[in-house]
Amino acid sequence: MSSCLGIYVQNNIIKYAKVSKDHDVKKIDSFGVKFFDNNVDEAIKQVIEETYSFKTPISINLEGENYNYFDMFALLNKKDIGKAVKTEFDLFCNEKGYNPNVFETRYALTPNVDDDQKMRVIHVSSNKIELNRITALLSGYRIAGVIPISTAISNLQEFDGNRNSLIVNIEDNTTITTMMGKTVYNIETFPQGAKEILEKITIRENSYSKSYEMCKNTTIYTSEGKELAEEEISHLEEIMPTLYSIVGQVQKSLNSQTQKIEKVYITGTAALINNIDLYFQEYLDNVKCEILRPYFITNTKDISIKDYIEVNSALALATAGLGEGIKEMNFKNKSFQDSLPDFLKVEITTKNGKTTGKKKVGVKFDLGQKLDTIEKNLLRGASGLLILFVIYAVFSGILKGQYEAKEQEANERKNSINAQIALAKADNTKILQRTSEYTNLIKNLQSINEKVNERLRTRNAIPNLLEQIMFIVPENVQITSIQNTQDKHIEIYAQSDKYEQLGYLKAKIKSENYLTNVISTAGQKESNIVTVKIEGDLP
Repeated sequence: MSSCLGIYVQNNIIKYAKVSKDHDVKKIDSFGVKFFDNNVDEAIKQVIEETYSFKTPISINLEGENYNYFDMFALLNKKDIGKAVKTEFDLFCNEKGYNPNVFETRYALTPNVDDDQKMRVIHVSSNKIELNRITALLSGYRIAGVIPISTAISNLQEFDGNRNSLIVNIEDNTTITTMMGKTVYNIETFPQGAKEILEKITIRENSYSKSYEMCKNTTIYTSEGKELAEEEISHLEEIMPTLYSIVGQVQKSLNSQTQKIEKVYITGTAALINNIDLYFQEYLDNVKCEILRPYFITNTKDISIKDYIEVNSALALATAGLGEGIKEMNFKNKSFQDSLPDFLKVEITTKNGKTTGKKKVGVKFDLGQKLDTIEKNLLRGASGLLILFVIYAVFSGILKGQYEAKEQEANERKNSINAQIALAKADNTKILQRTSEYTNLIKNLQSINEKVNERLRTRNAIPNLLEQIMFIVPENVQITSIQNTQDKHIEIYAQSDKYEQLGYLKAKIKSENYLTNVISTAGQKESNIVTVKIEGDLP
């Protein structure tokens, strides 16, 4: 009997399920949900301790993966398809300005339903740094797989080969997996999901775990008009906008399909909301909507089926770790032991720190006569040396393989880090260029602003000055001209038939401090009219 622990990690929540398999019979040994704040490593450690999974293979979900789709001719062999897929992905990265070396990639093939001469390639890529972060969460434990939940979720249902369906998995984000018969054909991802709902509720409840329980206990209104309790509808205003957006995305997905879709399965955290299947059904008239129930759960006498549905994502990962689903989508790097033939894996086992064999291998010698003591000793010595040589060769091979694998892994990480450093340097150069441009723009704007302010200030200088001196101009004095010649400098031309009246005006302007540095000309007399120029600067 083999077993696997599926761990689905999302925002502040871990869903886990330990599944055992004996031939085709599956059994759920333990499952649950655990909340954490910041220390996800400690939370995973607690899950492993509570489920006694210290030596059990563990399967965990991939995060932040990207999906691309390529079409290949169906007659290409496996080697040529691999080269063609790599070329297509390199072209895609070149168009987007990405470095293809920073990605770990996997792909799976499926028949193209629109063209029987071609194969459809589902290509998944993950940043190597993000992948290393995920595998580091299980450091020290047996990793069975790092798997996209969008491909693993199909393990929970036995699909009809003649009917097509969608799986809408509403976890932190939402994924829509299109099933053409029994085959995963297309995957769409959307940012709206349970995370958006729970964060809105948390603003009111101040507790993520409490928000999660409130979400589970919420009931959506249906056309039946059944009266609901206050606690069942208290958070509908946080939930319904997100669900409405998700239903809209599902409608778009259904409308874009070239083949008829007959059923929509709903799963994930949001699937725990009561009547969510009826809500989807009201908008999706031409398909049947239902909650995704794991097909291998038959006995629900002691445990509610809703409790199993709550950990659907973890159950899917556990079954994937047991070898079901699309094996090509496992992002776990193969170790030397994984690459050994099955018969070597059976014979080389470890128990209590000693190597034992499960198969008996014997060699019968028929020498035709009885051996004497010397021959027996020589044969024993030769056998001992042969055994030592075989043991040495096996362990040397294992150590060499592990060393080469570690060296390759180190080189890959080094290349990934160097690539990230190069990207960071390029970004830094762009930032510095932008900073210089913005600095020059700011200086130009400040200069323009100063000039505008100066113009606004000097534009009203003469009217303001006239308004100030109009009360000190003597009755016999007439101001014939006043102008702002430059900057703050003012020139006033005045005339009168009396010198003393002009002198009085100059003295008054100076004493009242209407102008500074006041000077005047001696005055010119013509036809009994004396004209003077009074100059000064605005204070």
